[in-house]
Amino acid sequence: MTGSLDGEIRDGRHQMRVRVFFEDTDSGQIVYHANFLRFMERGRTNYLRLLGMNQQELLKEARRDAPGFAFVVRSMSIDFLKPAILDDLLEVITVPEDVRGASITLLQECRRGDDLLVTARVRVAFISGGKAQRIPKALRLAMEGA
Repeated sequence: MTGSLDGEIRDGRHQMRVRVFFEDTDSGQIVYHANFLRFMERGRTNYLRLLGMNQQELLKEARRDAPGFAFVVRSMSIDFLKPAILDDLLEVITVPEDVRGASITLLQECRRGDDLLVTARVRVAFISGGKAQRIPKALRLAMEGA
């Protein structure tokens, strides 16, 4: 993997490295479970960035088409399989599973080398005015072609 802070997309999979810092751990120097959600959020954000979606431009476009919009996590199922500890180098992998009109389902993993630590299926919805709206075309096309 390259040294890019945002990771890289290879064969439709976004891969990003994260180092476990002291602030990510509990008193036993084991990663606090909720911090895996933060690692995966960074993975999703950097995946969009590497797809060429400048987030500020996407926000401007979306505000024109759907004032008051937001991307929200609609649902998430997560399995914690093994712990991560202080100083581990983790790989966060993000793969689009299903891109629909108003939602995207992503599969995510946190790995330490060959060890699978956490898996998640995340469904993200695009809403405006409290209602589901179509995802901006540029984003949908980029994800479908990744």
